[in-house]
Amino acid sequence: MPNSIPIYISLLPLSLSLSHAVSLVKWCVKMGFVSTVLGIIGFGFGVSIGLIIGYFFYLKFEPRDDDFKEIKIRSLRDLDSKSLLKLLPEIPLWIKNPDYERVDWMNRFLCDMWPYLDKAICNIIRSVTKPIFEEYIGKYGIKSIEFDTLTLGTLPPVFQGIKVYEMQEKELVIEPVIRWAGNSNIILIIKLFHLKFAAQLIDLQISLVPRITLKPLVPSFPCFSNINVSLMEKPTVDFGFKILDGDIMAIPGLHRFIQDKISKQIAIMYHWPKVLEVPILDSSSGATKRPVGILNVRVVRAINLLKMDLLGKSDPYVKLKLSGENLPSKKTSIKMCDLNPEWNETFKLVVKDPQTQVLELQLFDWEKVGMHDKLGMQVIPLRLLTPTETKSFTLDLLKSTNPNDPHNKKNRGKLTVELTFDPFKEELGKLNSLESVRSEGSGEEDKESSGGVLLVGVEGARDVEGKKHTNPYAEVLFRGDTKKTKVIKKSRDPRWDEEFQFILEEPPTDEKIHIEVMSRKTGFSLQTKESLGHVDINLSDVVHNGRINDTYHLINSKNGTIHLEIKWSVV
Repeated sequence: MPNSIPIYISLLPLSLSLSHAVSLVKWCVKMGFVSTVLGIIGFGFGVSIGLIIGYFFYLKFEPRDDDFKEIKIRSLRDLDSKSLLKLLPEIPLWIKNPDYERVDWMNRFLCDMWPYLDKAICNIIRSVTKPIFEEYIGKYGIKSIEFDTLTLGTLPPVFQGIKVYEMQEKELVIEPVIRWAGNSNIILIIKLFHLKFAAQLIDLQISLVPRITLKPLVPSFPCFSNINVSLMEKPTVDFGFKILDGDIMAIPGLHRFIQDKISKQIAIMYHWPKVLEVPILDSSSGATKRPVGILNVRVVRAINLLKMDLLGKSDPYVKLKLSGENLPSKKTSIKMCDLNPEWNETFKLVVKDPQTQVLELQLFDWEKVGMHDKLGMQVIPLRLLTPTETKSFTLDLLKSTNPNDPHNKKNRGKLTVELTFDPFKEELGKLNSLESVRSEGSGEEDKESSGGVLLVGVEGARDVEGKKHTNPYAEVLFRGDTKKTKVIKKSRDPRWDEEFQFILEEPPTDEKIHIEVMSRKTGFSLQTKESLGHVDINLSDVVHNGRINDTYHLINSKNGTIHLEIKWSVV
């Protein structure tokens, strides 16, 4: 034991040094971790400050317009192959593609009109955006939003070419190629709390290829009812955007991101087959209307009619037609010597606009010699009817539709009629989505089991020629009924643009329609009529497809053709 004490005493300094060494190591580890963390924080903070300072130095020393060298203009023959390849995308399409026409006259016209168009377009932008800006005033601390500067610049868009399509339909389709590298300047001032911020849009550049369709073509100025616009290619949009005098589009990566995002959004909204439709003519215009249904009119009876004959009673009959139509009126039978006649006769009329059209009813006293005396009249607006429901009307007969006419106070009797408006299947589907689903589910059964209207449109003919004379007109023969177009004098390429209606109780599945182009003499001639060719069309395709629009070669004609549009609408 005594011998071990010196050994323990000698080992004591070593144990103390080891404990100090361990404590020192632990302290160093702790300090190293802290310094590492502080180093990372300092590095991140320093890089951020450096990027911000560098960005503002970049904006401060951004090259000015006067720092750029003057552009040298050289002719194409002086350029090498590499330079020509770079210029290929900028060469107008009327040079590269023969389908595109050169429209320098339009560019000159647009250049002269641009100062006025600039002001007009900017005024429209101000009026459209004003209510939008007002919605945000008072929210998010916004005090006001207004344009400080709004101009599209002095450089107008340029049409690099235009392509026109020939269509069988009653429409005009054009595809212009538009490039616009403008010097626009739009500054928007936003007052947020007590601070003002300026957002500036500059150097707007747009490249797009829209397809513009004017349809349908109608005989009322401006000769088309709608403008449909769709983009055939993804547009290219580029611009500069400054906030607090700093162009944020100069931030790396942001410019390409915003450019692609805008182009993609525009393409999603308007890229073909999506269409932007702009109505031009009012929907109430008769030129834009197509048949939408059939009006069933049942003339029931009349009572207490006026006695118009001196030696007997009246011989009444009823004439009826829809307003806005040039078709002849339909007539009931004549009831001889009867002041309380009963007809119970049914008529069908084609309706084009149930909201504006009215049914005109007139009663006459038949006379063997001379003019027929008018017993009275009345009108019924079709907007009073509910589709597919029968409604009865007992009407007081009037002298005229003028409410201030004193003759209307006289008792002229009453007329009773029953009306039912049956829309076509496609129109009924627009009014009632449930009915539309049923119509789609029934499919061909509806077309084969229901009546409807056969619309025959005779557009025109080409290369027709007679041996004696060429004054063409067209005859449409169907089920013993003959309808004729007007005569076009001395023309080998007549244009009629006339439509005929055949109301049928059942679809003409296994029938044909005969259409013949005839020529009629205008002066003295031994031969009054001459056939220039004919065509027989099987209507089964029309019934199953709903519509055909095609050009047919005329039989017994050397080169003659006729353009027809035939439509079958089911009630």
